[in-house]
Amino acid sequence: MNMKQPLAKFDAPGRLAIGRPIAIVDIGSNSVRLVAYEGVARAPTPIFNDKMLCGLGRGVATTGKLPKDGVDKALGALRRFRSLCDIMDIGDIHVLATAAARDASNGTEFLDAARDAIGAPIELLSGRREAELSALGVVSSFYKPDGIAGDLGGGSLEVNDVKIDRLGKGETLPLGGLSLMDMSNKSPKKAVKIAREALESCGVLDKLKDRHFYAIGGTWRALARLHMRQRNYSLNVMHNYIIPARDAADFAALVERVSVDALIAIDSVASARRPLLAYGAIVLEQIIRIAKPKDIIVSAAGVREGLLFERLDEQQKKLDPLLTAARDLNVLRSRSPQHGEELCIWTDALMASSHLDETPEEKRLRHAACLLADIGWRAHPDYRGEQSLNIIANAAFTGIDHPGRAFLALAASYRHLGLDGDVSPQIRTVTTARALDRAHILGAAMRVGYVLSAAMPGVLSRCPLRCTKAKLELSIPRDLLPLANERVQNRLKQMARLIGREPVIKAID
Repeated sequence: MNMKQPLAKFDAPGRLAIGRPIAIVDIGSNSVRLVAYEGVARAPTPIFNDKMLCGLGRGVATTGKLPKDGVDKALGALRRFRSLCDIMDIGDIHVLATAAARDASNGTEFLDAARDAIGAPIELLSGRREAELSALGVVSSFYKPDGIAGDLGGGSLEVNDVKIDRLGKGETLPLGGLSLMDMSNKSPKKAVKIAREALESCGVLDKLKDRHFYAIGGTWRALARLHMRQRNYSLNVMHNYIIPARDAADFAALVERVSVDALIAIDSVASARRPLLAYGAIVLEQIIRIAKPKDIIVSAAGVREGLLFERLDEQQKKLDPLLTAARDLNVLRSRSPQHGEELCIWTDALMASSHLDETPEEKRLRHAACLLADIGWRAHPDYRGEQSLNIIANAAFTGIDHPGRAFLALAASYRHLGLDGDVSPQIRTVTTARALDRAHILGAAMRVGYVLSAAMPGVLSRCPLRCTKAKLELSIPRDLLPLANERVQNRLKQMARLIGREPVIKAID
C-alpha cells in the first residue's frame, strides 16, 4: 500500500460498495441487541453483532412494570451501542421496541430515557406489526417458504402465515419465555396449561397442519443448538436446520423434564438464557401437539431482517437470496467474477446436451456453485479445496437448506482436490447420493474449465463442452489449440468416465 495515500476509513476491498452501513437496535423483552449491516441489500451481511441480556420483561406479566435493574442494563447497552454506531459511521439507526416496553405501565418513561441513550427515534411495535416483520424475515431468508412463522421472545409469541411472499394477519400471544415463567410462578405444569389454552384459541395455527413451522428467537435457537450437539450434527449453521416434528416434540419434552444442567452441550447456551429453555420447549411442544406441523425449521432471520427486506424496492425483493449472496462473494473473492458467470452458461450447455435430468432447484444450486468456484484461490494450492469447503459450509447464506449447502461445499472442494480424495465424510452425510454424484460431475467440469481458461473470462464462451450419444466433446478454436495440453486431456478423461462417454477434443474454426 502507498503510505502517502492511505485507504480511506471505509475503503475496504473486502466490503461491497452499497453505501453506508445501517444498524438496527432491537429492544426486546429478554435482550437488547445491535446488528450493523454492510448496507441495505437482498443478501445483507452483518458487520457487527452484539447483545446484552437485560431481562426487561422479567416480572412484567405479574407486576406490570419493567424491573429497575433491567432498565439500567438496557440503558447502559443503548449508550454503548450509540458509541459503536458512531465508530462504524452508521448512516441510519433504526431502533425497535417490542412486548416489554409495549405492555409495561412504565414503558413510556423507559422509552423516553432510551431515546436519549441511543440518540435516535424508537418505533414501538404493535404485536401485529411484530408478527408482520418476523414473517417478512422468513420471506427474505428462505426460498419459497410455506408455513407459519413463530417468533418467540421474552414477552410474547408472534405467529403469522407465510406462503412464498404473501403474509396472513399475524397474532400475538403472551407466551414469551419470561412472561410464561412469571404467569406460571415457575411451575412447568402450570406453564403447560397456560400455553395449551392460549395456543388452542390461535386461529393462525389452524393452518399449520403438515406444513413447516419456522422457529424464530434466541430461546428456540438455543434449543436447536442443543439438539444439534446431541446428534453430533455435521454442520454448525443454525439457519434452515430442520427437525422432524415428532423428534422436536420428543426433544422438547426431554428439556422440560430434566435439569437444564444435565443437557448435553449446555455450555453452548448463555447462563442467562438457560432458565427460559424449559418454557420455550413447553411452547414448542404444545404447538406441535395442537397444530401438527410437518417439521420445525430454525430461522436465524426475524424482525430485523424483515425490516431490511421491507426497505428494498420491488425489483430487489424478487432477487434470489442465495444467488445474490453467491454473486457478492464471487465479486469479493474470485480472481475474475465474470469467469464465474461464464461457468454458469458453460455448464448450462453441458447439462442440456448430457440429457441428465436436472430439476429447477438443482440448476439453481449449480449456478451458485459456479459463482463460488474460485473463492479459495488465495490459499495455498494444497488447501484451496479445504478452505473453499469450510467457507461455503459455514457462510451466512440464506435461501438454501443444509443438503444444498453441502452440495455447494462438496462441488467446490472437488473442483480443487479432484475426484479421488476423501472429501469431508461428515458433510457427505448431510446430502443425498444423487447430489453427491452431481457434485462430482460439476467439480470435474470446473476442473476442465479452470486449466483451460486460468479462471479468466473470454475462453469458456469460445470452447463449448457438450455431450453426444457416446462422446464428451470439448471444442477449441484453432487459435486456442495450444491450451489443449496433457492436463486438459487428463481432466477431460476423468470427467468422461463419470458420465460414461469417450473424451474428444475437437478443433473448430
